[in-house]
Amino acid sequence: MKAFITISAAALIMSSCAIVRPGEVGVKTQFGKLSEPKTSGTISYNPLIAKVIKLPTKTVNREVSINLPSREGLTIKSEISIMYRIIPEKTKSILTEIGTDYDKIITAVFRSASADVTSKYYAKDMHSGKRGQIETEISDRMNELLNPKGFEVEAVLMKSISLPDGLANAIESKLKAEQEAQRMEFTKQQETLEAERKLIQAQGNKNAMIVDAEAHKEILRIKAEGTAQATLIEAQAQQEANEKLNKTITPNLIQLKQVEAFSDLSRSSNAKVIITDGKTPFLSLP
Repeated sequence: MKAFITISAAALIMSSCAIVRPGEVGVKTQFGKLSEPKTSGTISYNPLIAKVIKLPTKTVNREVSINLPSREGLTIKSEISIMYRIIPEKTKSILTEIGTDYDKIITAVFRSASADVTSKYYAKDMHSGKRGQIETEISDRMNELLNPKGFEVEAVLMKSISLPDGLANAIESKLKAEQEAQRMEFTKQQETLEAERKLIQAQGNKNAMIVDAEAHKEILRIKAEGTAQATLIEAQAQQEANEKLNKTITPNLIQLKQVEAFSDLSRSSNAKVIITDGKTPFLSLP
């Protein structure tokens, strides 16, 4: 009997303890009142008069199939993922105002917000680079409505967009035309750059030739100036030499040179005739 009582007591103790694991938030409800939320550990309670409600706080991926309106009035079939999570601090208000079936609220808010946003865009915008902008606007609009209620929308992802066949073909043709135009523009820019490069190169060659011509002209000028200067210096030197020579030649020196010349002639074995002006001294020759 004692063993049975002990086992029963242990079972009662075990049943009155709830474990809150990571990624969860637990709230104890007793007599209609909610305790403060707990994000980890254990919560003790009396199973006869209380219970523990646990909600996930990790990110939830909610996939929705929806027909979105466009600005031109078309209906666009879409597959969209809503990434949202519960704000742990607001668990009590969620349970009080919404309850545990809050997924319906998330979906309803999404449908309203997405319709408000996509109706401002053309269908082609959902299939082009504006998709990210549309996703962000939907997410921001949802957070305006859901944050006060205890939810945070982390992202809205437009996984697939199904446009009407005629529109899809038109968009594809336009994209191809835009890509071809961009390719041609790139080719034009390359050709323009090549032409500019050749022009710069030609201008550089021209400038180099001008510089070479100017340098050659300068060399010739310097050479001419050098030759003229050398000729002038030589003439001045010759003039100075002549002046010095004229100063050293005297009448006596001239007579001495004449005598030396006659003397050399007298020693020659050849017949000779000497004519003088009568003033030149004539010494007897051997």
